[in-house]
Amino acid sequence: MNFSRYAVYFTLPDGPLDQFGAAWLGWNAKTGERLDHPLVDDLPMPVRDITATPRKYGFHGTIKPPFRLADGQSFDALQHSIEALCSSAAPVALDGFVIARLGGFLALVPEGDATSLANLAARAVQELDAFRAPLNETELAKRRNRPLTPAQEAYLDTWGYPYVLEEFRFHMTLSGSLGAEKAEAVRAALVKPLRPLLPRPMVIDALTLCGEDSNGMFHELHRYTLTG
Repeated sequence: MNFSRYAVYFTLPDGPLDQFGAAWLGWNAKTGERLDHPLVDDLPMPVRDITATPRKYGFHGTIKPPFRLADGQSFDALQHSIEALCSSAAPVALDGFVIARLGGFLALVPEGDATSLANLAARAVQELDAFRAPLNETELAKRRNRPLTPAQEAYLDTWGYPYVLEEFRFHMTLSGSLGAEKAEAVRAALVKPLRPLLPRPMVIDALTLCGEDSNGMFHELHRYTLTG
């Protein structure tokens, strides 16, 4: 299978939370299969509509955002560099995850201090940047579709994405943009099925290389254990 873009994500190991997240989104990036959505009570709209935007990415937290491979770089070299990064980076222990509303969309976000995770993401963004092709005009226009701060604009120019380094906030997306009222209703509906599945503590012990296929769907290609 050929891939147009690559990304470095945190993805969950097999287990109840991973299974629920994949079914909720309707896409299992591990197996490359579309899934039936779970039945969740008291939702204000169908799950397929709630999750239409994030579905193609699979259930994940972004570490290095999607990028096209730069001229002169190879997939094998990218793999070797990610492996080297992960062999020198230690696992990150978080207090846990909570369901939160970020503007108009919902996500799982870390509880407590997530500085170590932000530092890991910063390393990935910077150390793997040689593999990222410069953004084209269409990609730049998409990123500038919403207002950016001067810092975000500078990061877009330098790193190809506005929400990195100091602007980074780890999250595992659960919905597209819903607006405040619907987002809160979905959040309340998800508390019952999700809360028992959320580990405490939550350990980030691996990073996953993912690729985007010709239909725009992301697949897990390899999971690299953090062993530093």
